[in-house]
Amino acid sequence: MVRDMPWDPVRDLLTMQERLESLFGRASPGWVPPVDLCEHGDRYLLTVEVSGLSRDDFKIEFTDGTLTVRGERRGQACCPERYQQLERGQGQFSRSFRFGLPVDGDGITADLADGVLSVTVPKAVAEGRKIEIG
Repeated sequence: MVRDMPWDPVRDLLTMQERLESLFGRASPGWVPPVDLCEHGDRYLLTVEVSGLSRDDFKIEFTDGTLTVRGERRGQACCPERYQQLERGQGQFSRSFRFGLPVDGDGITADLADGVLSVTVPKAVAEGRKIEIG
């Protein structure tokens, strides 16, 4: 039995895009939240727009000089029939960043307020040393 389902061109285009990206190995999970990365004198400040997510929805890692922010926005149950317009990203995301200068991985902190995740990455302090003349 074939069910009569209305044609949704947006759904078809998104499905085609996902298939093409998978074919070329560039598939990215879910969605990509907007990010600002700002350099200050002693630190980098990364801000990520993630409205609707809680602290438990994130995983932040710093490995081999790369900061990775992962998270997930679960699908909303506000529309049981069918969306007329869907613009907010759903599902998993992952963003990775490398920095131009060495950073202090142990000093990285994160805070979530008003739908914005802020990650502070302090720059590494180069220790001065006295060079003896031999």
